[in-house]
Amino acid sequence: MSDMFSMLEISGSAMSAERQRAEVVAANLANANTTRTAEGGPYRRKEVVFASSGNSPFRLAFQRAKELLGLGHSAVRVERVVADPAAPLLRYEPGHPDANAQGFVAYPAINPIQEMVDLMGAVRSYQLNASAVSASKQMFQQAIDILRS
Repeated sequence: MSDMFSMLEISGSAMSAERQRAEVVAANLANANTTRTAEGGPYRRKEVVFASSGNSPFRLAFQRAKELLGLGHSAVRVERVVADPAAPLLRYEPGHPDANAQGFVAYPAINPIQEMVDLMGAVRSYQLNASAVSASKQMFQQAIDILRS
């Protein structure tokens, strides 16, 4: 029975991870012009690092196939959120309150187009996993209907 629900666990964990990814992308877009943070300096673009959960029932059920074919993925989780190491962008704005002695202001190295592509990827992945959950529910319902007959 746990194998039946492992599909739901995997899709559910992936949906949660993609939701967190979308939140990080939204924070990046919201802070694209933030030149001063509590840590000092401009906002640093964040990225989500995914990892597979090692104890998922799916992984245990398909361990042999994974060994033989290199297949079988575990549930997904966000391992950590990391700051992008890219250097800030400097713009010459001598009247800005955050300008340095030479008149340059450090802005976050955020490309709105890249962020929108990342957001669309997160949304699409979320939608695909929601479709997988729906298909699983339909299979469960059909199995119950067959047992009733």
